[in-house]
Amino acid sequence: MNAFDVLSAGATAGPLVAGWSAHMLWMRQRLTRARMDALTGLPGRDLFTHFARRDWRSRDSVAVLVVDLDGFKAVNDRHGHAAGDAVLVEAGRRLRRWSASLDGSAGRLGGDEFTATARIESPAYLPRHLRDLEAVLREPVAFRDTELLVRASIGAFTHIGLPRVELSRALRRADEAMYAAKRDGGGWRIAEGPIPQMTTTNGRRTGRPGTTPLPGGAR
Repeated sequence: MNAFDVLSAGATAGPLVAGWSAHMLWMRQRLTRARMDALTGLPGRDLFTHFARRDWRSRDSVAVLVVDLDGFKAVNDRHGHAAGDAVLVEAGRRLRRWSASLDGSAGRLGGDEFTATARIESPAYLPRHLRDLEAVLREPVAFRDTELLVRASIGAFTHIGLPRVELSRALRRADEAMYAAKRDGGGWRIAEGPIPQMTTTNGRRTGRPGTTPLPGGAR
């Protein structure tokens, strides 16, 4: 093959390579969009697990959260599903903004349950960050000619000062802390001490009503 042939082949292959790269980018974008929650625009459970696994493995100072909205059913029953959707969209926006400010990720598990990661300076700062998040989520949501009020139960777990565990176990611990907060009327709780042995299904307390499983394959 002479120099002219090489140049000709390169000129022919160039558009093909560029076209294939564009196609691959388009396919990747489509797959990413398919893994996003259609209502809130947050990553769904699978995509969030991808981001959270990256955060959990690559950082030495990270917390994982499980968030459940309190009073959401009452909003749906009284004001309708459009109002409930408005609450979910706004809660997702606020959680994403909070998490991003701490170099973290946010996602929606389903229903009125959300999850997030956050980079924290030390365990001593975590209560302040959780208080800020709770206050933000309690702010009224404007909907048509009224203001919708919900609260949140937040559970958190951080591996700082403890042996690192799998992400699925950390999420389970955060979920248990969230459930404890909900039993006490809402607010936030931080899981402390070793992870106890308990009967769970995909990281959630077996028999717990009104919940969806956490990502079972997270590591």
